This record gives sequence, structure tokens and C-alpha cells, in this order.
Amino acid sequence: MPWVLIVIVVLLVLSVVGGIASYNRFVSQKNLIKDAWANIDTELRRRYDLIPNIIETVKGYATHEREVFENVTKARSMATAATGSPAEQAAAEGPLIAALRQLFAVVEAYPDLKANQNFLALQSELSNTEDRLQTARRFYNANVRDYNRRVQSFPSMVVARFGGFKEEEFFEVDESLRGDAGVPKVDFNAASGGAPATPPAAPPAAPPATPTSQAEEPPPPPPATTT
Repeated sequence: MPWVLIVIVVLLVLSVVGGIASYNRFVSQKNLIKDAWANIDTELRRRYDLIPNIIETVKGYATHEREVFENVTKARSMATAATGSPAEQAAAEGPLIAALRQLFAVVEAYPDLKANQNFLALQSELSNTEDRLQTARRFYNANVRDYNRRVQSFPSMVVARFGGFKEEEFFEVDESLRGDAGVPKVDFNAASGGAPATPPAAPPAAPPATPTSQAEEPPPPPPATTT
């Protein structure tokens, strides 16, 4: 009987210790997700701050594209005002990406604008922001995936239920609006005359023609022999 009691006590102690460790891990994961989302928000705000400057630069060359400018401005305002869940933020990002693509399609018609140094600097900064945004999104979604897996798995799901830990939302945008693989990504190089494509290699030059030598004169006929 004493041995049974000891075993029960040991199991209870191990359960309590394991539960505390699991709870603390949930807390750490929640904080990591919160920090990862803050990184996404930082990059989104940086993008929102760049867009008005891009619009003003394009306006200097394409003043009649008023509808395009209005669409981008309206979509930016909606995205900036979205302060809800990651899913709500992603939903607001969709129209903004579509409007940006429309704006950069307009740029194609203005070679002088594509060569403008101010525009090139803004485009480069926006492209770098998109790259950082993709990295931040992947980091955030990876942490959400690991966290949600623990919320759904036994025995950690028991701790999650008693600790009030619920599944977190991923930050994703509709597949039709996304770039190759990631956060809402606009192919600015293709739309705004970025790095030019490598020109095809020129065919090898034909070898120089060999000067035609003068035709050799036939040898003189042998002298006639007298008989």
C-alpha cells in the first residue's frame, strides 16, 4: 500500500511539473507570436508611408491617371485603418496590392518616369520592404503553426483548455493576389521597368573573308620540236 501511494504521489508531482512547463511554453509561444506580428506591422506601416510619395512622383508624369491614384489612395486608407485580427488585416491588403499593381502598370507607359532617380529610389525601398515583409510573414506563420499544433495535440491541449490558450490566425492573402510564395507581393521589377532582362548573346561574328588570290597564269606551252 505505501508503494502504491508513493507511485501516485510521484505521478501527481510529475503531472503538475509537466503542466507548469507546458503552460510556460504556451506563454513563451504567445509572446513570440506577438513579437512576430509586431515585425509584420512595422513593415506594413513602412510600406504605407512610402505609397503617398510614389503616387506624387507618378503624378508628375501621368497627371490624367486620376482613377488609378484614387484607387491606390482609397485602398491604402482602408489598409491603414485595419487594426483587427491578422485575417482582417490580410483582407484589407488584397485591394491595396491590386491597386499597386495597377499603378505600376501605368508606369510602363512612361520611360522618363522609369528612369527618374527619385522614383527608382522609392521603388527600391518598396521592393526591399516587400522582401522584409515576406520574411516576417514566414516567421510569424511558422510560430503560429507550431503553437496551434500544441493547442490541438494531446496532452498539451488539456493545458491549453485550462489556461485559455486558443488557436491563432495565420497572416495570408488570397492566392490570386500573392506573389510567388508569401506575403502580398507585387512584382515591381516586371511592372515598373526594374532590372532589365539580360540581352540575348550576339551571334558569333563571321570570320573575315580571306582575300581572293590572283589566279595563277597557266604555264607557257612547251617549245615546238622540229623533226
